[in-house]
Amino acid sequence: MSPDVLALLMFAVTCGILLLGFPVAFTLAGVSLAFALIGTAFGVFDIRLLGGLPSRIFGVMSNEVLVAVPLFVFMGVTLERSRIAEDLLETLGLLFGRMRGGLGLSVIAVGAVLAASTGIVGATVVTMGLLSLPSMLKAGYSPRLATGTICASGTLGQIIPPSIVLVLLGDILQGANTQAQLTKGNFAPEPVSVVDLFAGAFIPGLVLVALYMGWILIQSIVRPQTCPALVAAGERVEGLGRRVVRALLPAAALVVAVLGSILAGIATPTESAAVGAVGAVLLATLQGRFSADVLRQVARATVQISSMVFVILVGASMFSLTFRGFGGDDLVARILSDMPGGTHGAMLAIMVVMFVMGFFLDFIEIIFVVVPIVGPVLLAMDLDPVWFGVMIAVNLQTSFLTPPFGFALFYLRGVAPASVTTMDIYRGIVPFVGLQVVGLAAVWIFPQLATWLPRALFG
Repeated sequence: MSPDVLALLMFAVTCGILLLGFPVAFTLAGVSLAFALIGTAFGVFDIRLLGGLPSRIFGVMSNEVLVAVPLFVFMGVTLERSRIAEDLLETLGLLFGRMRGGLGLSVIAVGAVLAASTGIVGATVVTMGLLSLPSMLKAGYSPRLATGTICASGTLGQIIPPSIVLVLLGDILQGANTQAQLTKGNFAPEPVSVVDLFAGAFIPGLVLVALYMGWILIQSIVRPQTCPALVAAGERVEGLGRRVVRALLPAAALVVAVLGSILAGIATPTESAAVGAVGAVLLATLQGRFSADVLRQVARATVQISSMVFVILVGASMFSLTFRGFGGDDLVARILSDMPGGTHGAMLAIMVVMFVMGFFLDFIEIIFVVVPIVGPVLLAMDLDPVWFGVMIAVNLQTSFLTPPFGFALFYLRGVAPASVTTMDIYRGIVPFVGLQVVGLAAVWIFPQLATWLPRALFG
């Protein structure tokens, strides 16, 4: 059996087992080891290549950039426990209350603020589902529009920095870009950092926010019965300005401290994540919502989420090592080089594959399985690595929204009342998936959306 066939079979079997629901890390490592032994039996794989796995694991352990992952998780979980979203939703809902669709706009605005201060999709969707869905339904919102708005807003943490997705993606792209440049004979390549991706994803994230808000405004005009006003036209809310300042100021201060320090070049992502973790604790303490019990809950959740990410990363290292041992990277290079349309045809094919895989697999699985394989090949075709990374991040955001396995849909289903059916959630998300495709097309047609800010900030 040829090594090319075994490489393709390993990829297909891995995806198939993941669809059956087996743990990602053990699937990646187990399938890789099994195919390594099969390849050795057929004489097309050198088992000694697996001796490089310990050094790869040590590289993960000593990678300072990845330290940002548990710190950002800690910050996000702490903010979830401090109920900052509750204050924001309630206040902004009153601020936009006289407008048709105003409550929907406030949900999107809060989703953007939480995305810029937490980056954890599950916590955001659950929090907004518990707080805003009953209010939207009580105000007379269509269940489809309400659930679609909450799910889409909750996934903004995937693209708006600081984002765990961007941290992981930036680390993988850095290695892929170095490998691509070395194959072209460039032994002093320009580094690609997580900071570059943070800056590159900022404007596309705002574009998605604008698209979501635009859809709500269109619905308020075309179908006003689906998103009525929350506050009567003549009704006044006492002290609204003071409440807005009190609710927005802490969140804005944390966003400036974390994201501002990164984009200004004052701190690395890891350093700013540490500042954010401390800032979240201080914010919760000042609000009287932090205790030893909360700290235990936050620490436990942080360890669970971070362990999941890093165990998957170890399994992905095993998968990548075995795949390359079969010459799979050369096979992928030949396939993509033969695509009609050249570089753009190859890029389009990968974007379509990732979009389809997002219907069935989680973003972490797609990042660790697909990007290390196709990244070096596409970047060797002279694609801008920041633009490439942002395109992947926007595309992977849809993996949280697309049925049947969109995680945001499951998160919301778990907290939605029985009156909201699963089909309401599925149908409600369809327009927002379309808006994300529009956003992806905008970044494709106007790559400056992703490349202008990094160049303006860092040269």
